[in-house]
Amino acid sequence: MNVALWLVQGILAFAFFTSGRINAFAHAQAYPNMTWVHALPSALVTFIGICELLGAVGVVLPWAIGIEPRLTPLAAVGLASIMVLAIGYHLTRGELSSVIVANLVLLSLSLFVAWGRWSVKQ
Repeated sequence: MNVALWLVQGILAFAFFTSGRINAFAHAQAYPNMTWVHALPSALVTFIGICELLGAVGVVLPWAIGIEPRLTPLAAVGLASIMVLAIGYHLTRGELSSVIVANLVLLSLSLFVAWGRWSVKQ
C-alpha cells in the first residue's frame, strides 16, 4: 500500500506542479485557445496556480522528510477541493469533455492519497 501511495503522490505532484507552474506564471501565453482561462480574472488563475504548486509540494514533502507528515493528507484534500471546484466550474460552462475526465481522475487520486495517508501508519 505504501508503494502505491508513493506512486500516486508522485503522479499528483507532477500533474499539479506542471499545471500550477503554467497557471501561476504563464497562463495567458500557455492557453491561447482555452476559453476557461480567459473567462476568469487573471489574478484568480494565478492564485489557483499558486495553490496547485503548494499542493504539489505538500502532497510529497512532509511525508518524505517526516516533519509534520499530517500535512500530506491535508494537502491531498486541498488538491481534491480544487478539482471539485474545477469540475463545478466546467459543468456550469457546459464543458463536458476530457477536461472534466482529467479533473475526476485527479480528484480520485487525491482522495486516495488523503485516505491512505490518514489510515496507513508511518
